[in-house]
Amino acid sequence: MLKIGLTGGIASGKSLVSARLRELGAVLIDADALAREVVEPGSPGLAGVMAEFGEDIVDAEGRLDRARLGAIVFAEPDRREALNAIIHPRVREKAAAMLATAKPGDIVVQDIPLLVETGQGSSFHLVLVVDAPDEERIRRMTEIRGMTVKDAVSRMAAQASRDERLAAADIVLDNSARPEDVTALVDTLWEERLAPFARNLAAGRPAPRSGGPVLSPPNPGWPVQAERLLARIRRASPEVLGADHIGSTSVPGLPAKDIIDLQVNVSSLEAADRIARDLGEAGFPLREASARDTPKPPDLDPSAWQKRFHCNADPGRPANVHVRVLGSPGWRYALLFRDWLRANPDAVGMYAAMKQELAAQHASDGRTLAYAEAKEPWFTEVAWPLMDAWASRSGWQPPSYSVAQR
Repeated sequence: MLKIGLTGGIASGKSLVSARLRELGAVLIDADALAREVVEPGSPGLAGVMAEFGEDIVDAEGRLDRARLGAIVFAEPDRREALNAIIHPRVREKAAAMLATAKPGDIVVQDIPLLVETGQGSSFHLVLVVDAPDEERIRRMTEIRGMTVKDAVSRMAAQASRDERLAAADIVLDNSARPEDVTALVDTLWEERLAPFARNLAAGRPAPRSGGPVLSPPNPGWPVQAERLLARIRRASPEVLGADHIGSTSVPGLPAKDIIDLQVNVSSLEAADRIARDLGEAGFPLREASARDTPKPPDLDPSAWQKRFHCNADPGRPANVHVRVLGSPGWRYALLFRDWLRANPDAVGMYAAMKQELAAQHASDGRTLAYAEAKEPWFTEVAWPLMDAWASRSGWQPPSYSVAQR
């Protein structure tokens, strides 16, 4: 199934988006609704709240006095943490039970107001943030909900900042205008990205690609996007011994195809085969079960350059995942090449010029294979002597990995 984490600041209009996604066919798991459910009269959750905040936190009918509780927790961060410790585990347990009933091909949307604050982003294939400017949210809270400006600002301050939410987002939906405008955005998102992504996942196939090499200007957002993908990969399996952003999109200032390359470290090719299904479920289905890099100095034995190759099933974010054995020649070359470029602006300029020349030659190709093959002699004849000399001068060593870095 495709798992979407939906979030947004208070008064951003998240409920409108979740309602439209449900109308389009999504399975909706609403954390706010579950949070109310776990503190119903007679529930263990309500008993826990009463033990922490006192018996006067319920009204005459034995129901939680939400206004009284809200006034306490939004004024005192420590008390808010105590409440979260009671509520969040119970909400997650109920959400997990609902998630377990979803079927392959379903699009499951988990509406979680504190998704960013609780660090749950890597649990989802995509994080969708509903966004509106702070001043618009304050207007909605004061004019529609009847809050004072002070209360509205206090509620906003108790959540992640707008910048923090945007940094965690794979997709941002602007809800600063009319409701019908954001509804139209949701419809387009569903048709062009979410539904195809779900179909690809269910079929166990990467998103299709076509066309020749098109180089994009350097994008400072590439490393941020890569890190979100890496976080999902690292939690996919305990046999993932680390993962890195490699390739042209990992080098500041370098034009590149808008395809993020990631390297996954494993102990053996057998381990690579064992995690293939886990990576597929995380959104990166296997593309080539027995792939091989072109051998490069100093080790030209073709058998040492084997790998497994996965690609993103998300049509909105092309990504290649190279699963290589930790310490293998291909693993080492990828990291050394990246770090050499990062440390040498002249090398970046030289590589960029070569890429642009070959991209122009292969612009009319229907695929990028010929472009990739045409670059290979440069890696061996030009790049290798320079990067090997730089490694010797600088004392470069590849990074080491521990279980904590997975």
